[in-house]
Amino acid sequence: MKFLGNVLATIVGLFAFFMIFFFGIILIGALFGGGEETVTVKNNSVIELDLSEIKEDYAGKTNFKDFDYFDVNHDGLSDVLKAIEYAKTDDKIKGISILNDVSELGIAQTKALRDQLEDFKKSGKFVYSYADVYSQKEYYLNSVANTIYINPIGELDFKGLSAEIMFFKDFEEKSGLKMEVIRHGKYKSAVEPFLENKMSDANKEQTTQLLNSIWESVVTDIAKSRKITPVRLNQIADGLLARTPEMAKAEGLVDKIAYEDVYHNDIRKALQVTADEDYNKVDIKDYAEEVATSNIDLTSKDVIAIIYAQGEIGSGEGDVNEIGEGSMRRSLQEARKNKDVKAIVLRINSPGGNALTSELIWREIELTKKVKPVVVSMGDYAASGGYYIACNANKIYAEANTITGSIGVFGILPNFTEAVKKLGINVEQVKTNPNASEYSPFQPMDANYRGFAQEGVEKIYGVFVKRVADGRKLTTTQVDAIGQGRVWSGQDALKIGLVDKIGGMDEAIQEAARLGKTNKFRTQDFPEYEKEFGDILSKFGLAQSKESIIKEAVGEQNFEILKHIKQMTSQKGVQARMAYELKIK
Repeated sequence: MKFLGNVLATIVGLFAFFMIFFFGIILIGALFGGGEETVTVKNNSVIELDLSEIKEDYAGKTNFKDFDYFDVNHDGLSDVLKAIEYAKTDDKIKGISILNDVSELGIAQTKALRDQLEDFKKSGKFVYSYADVYSQKEYYLNSVANTIYINPIGELDFKGLSAEIMFFKDFEEKSGLKMEVIRHGKYKSAVEPFLENKMSDANKEQTTQLLNSIWESVVTDIAKSRKITPVRLNQIADGLLARTPEMAKAEGLVDKIAYEDVYHNDIRKALQVTADEDYNKVDIKDYAEEVATSNIDLTSKDVIAIIYAQGEIGSGEGDVNEIGEGSMRRSLQEARKNKDVKAIVLRINSPGGNALTSELIWREIELTKKVKPVVVSMGDYAASGGYYIACNANKIYAEANTITGSIGVFGILPNFTEAVKKLGINVEQVKTNPNASEYSPFQPMDANYRGFAQEGVEKIYGVFVKRVADGRKLTTTQVDAIGQGRVWSGQDALKIGLVDKIGGMDEAIQEAARLGKTNKFRTQDFPEYEKEFGDILSKFGLAQSKESIIKEAVGEQNFEILKHIKQMTSQKGVQARMAYELKIK
């Protein structure tokens, strides 16, 4: 019997060895066996601005430690912006085509891209736009084009902004599935859906003001590009007066009603290419890769470090989708110890998250600021924990439509006491001391536990307020008055002292250079994420993460709902997190 066991173990061992060897060969071939072909940009080319796969500001650098492999991506929005800037002076590029654009970028990211396209046009090169259907956010971007085309049976969505929030209080009472909430801040609407069955007056007030401020920014930009007054644009939105191609053209929102073949023929004419000849195109991702890898300026010794903090704030290492103290603290330490780095720009695009991690990153910024200047550039969101890590910077820049503030904290714990009772389940505890037991989701939250939890929330809120007061040179009373969890647009945040100037990444970099006393510099992107061997298998399709399996099974939209529920029910510790993401469609 022992002999057979040894034989079986040997067979299993050999099988495992050959499997590892086989996958190892595949990995080595994938990593080192001739990567993607370098794109050659031809003369008289047009950049196709396909944004469908451009999601984050920063595409990331990853060091797979146990495989000694370093991966750098160049498909972030920052790479796209640099590519368009370079294209202004690239003689091979004659224009940019935005064709049936579908984008997941947020409103402030869209604003940054729109501004870059506006600057590109100053070179005398064209930007043309065509769509069968323009969503409102896509039209905001496309309205910067020299000429806007729409399909003869297409549609244009231009109606203003709205926000929709789902409330669960009645569901909790009927199902017995309850969320215990401890919070500070009358505007902390992240937890309001579990406490009420409708929007509070405070939440309705802040949401209305926020939407109006963002809409005003959008209308102002469109008005400038299309030479239509903001008053008229609001009249168009109120009456849905641009809902058909003919109506949109009559109101001046589009220039030509035509099919796509006409659009391409007009580009040929602009390029002086014959009607029967294909014109040269290059995808924006390919062009960004070409610019990033072939046009590296190493002549400048001075460096401005750009550290990207994007996603929710969690714990651990973090990645391009989540801010972790590991990668963030390491990046700040590297930047401040590097003598060539003269200043740091912290690019924040986050609705907040874990309060402890926010404090750890805040501390690292405080240490860094004593050595060299730190300038914050806010993207779509820099709210709650996102504002926590911004508040002590030397200068803070925000877009007019950035969502920021949300200075407030909360804790949330699931409680299933009533639900299990309905199922005939009873749970009891035995303990040696009054506070010996931890929180149980199957017992009502007692007054003692709630008191301690509220004490923790109040303590962190007090620290948060003091951090903001010290960083922004305000009194704690002033911060508390504009805090309480309330969210603000960048434009309104400027008026109340939460930000210093309205501007994008370029303005923040120039300010960092000024504070760092350098005129000639290059930029260097951080963080460099550290991953394990198992992550590389997923990257090359040899293993699927559980998230990708679930997404494939239930679909993208249902996966986002499940992810949101998981986030709300699995949050550990006190949270400095804003209420919701505002998606403009």
